[in-house]
Amino acid sequence: MPRLILCADDFGYSPEISATIAGLARTGKLNATSCMALMPGWATDAALLADLPDTVQVGLHLTLTGERPLTPMPRLAPDGVLPAIDPLGRMAARGRVPLDEVAAEVAAQFDAFVAARGKAPDFVDGHQHSHALPGIRAIVLAETARRAPHAWVRDCSERLSAMLARPFFGKAIASAWHCRGLRADAATHGLACNDSFAGHYDFRSDWRALFPKFLRRPRDFHLVMCHPGAGRLPGDGITAARPREAEALRDWSIADMAGAEGLAFPA
Repeated sequence: MPRLILCADDFGYSPEISATIAGLARTGKLNATSCMALMPGWATDAALLADLPDTVQVGLHLTLTGERPLTPMPRLAPDGVLPAIDPLGRMAARGRVPLDEVAAEVAAQFDAFVAARGKAPDFVDGHQHSHALPGIRAIVLAETARRAPHAWVRDCSERLSAMLARPFFGKAIASAWHCRGLRADAATHGLACNDSFAGHYDFRSDWRALFPKFLRRPRDFHLVMCHPGAGRLPGDGITAARPREAEALRDWSIADMAGAEGLAFPA
């Protein structure tokens, strides 16, 4: 039976976000979370993951945009803060990303994850999907194959018919475009990927109404991203959306919603 992986991104971004995600996972509303191991509170927040059900997968949310890196990056982050995703994407497209700095930072974020968790991540993805950018992709896949050979890697590519059947297909198509070829590249490293992906929206619309549509047209390993949380974090562009998503998840039977689309949850 096809399975749904409902993944809360951004664990570790703040104590309130981490506590919200851990609570939802503990009560069966999520079966995956992706962790920002470069954040100052990560080592403390990671303790919240210790007693989660075995059905919950814990992954590494490699962060190469907008935050302070763990390593010196004088060319990519000369002021001590990583660039936003759009400038990073332009640099990657032109072959101007200092890949030696990226490789050191990716390794450091793996180190921080393992130091707090005591084991490799179950999966690997990237904040704002930066893990799939040209040049960066090869580094991420090689490091994942070396450090977490049994992990899977997030692939945002999807069939056009499925994207058109879901909300915000323009954003989905853009993500799919920059992930093109990722599944084949991962396979050369012996790594698996999800085979369908959803969850794009503008973080202002009614997520309660949108969410069931993210479950449409799944394949065997259907990954849906979400961003529940609490509190208000300066500089967080989606801070208002996080508690709305969390409230909706608390109200729902995800298993029933998944079952209506022929999906198993938890998986």
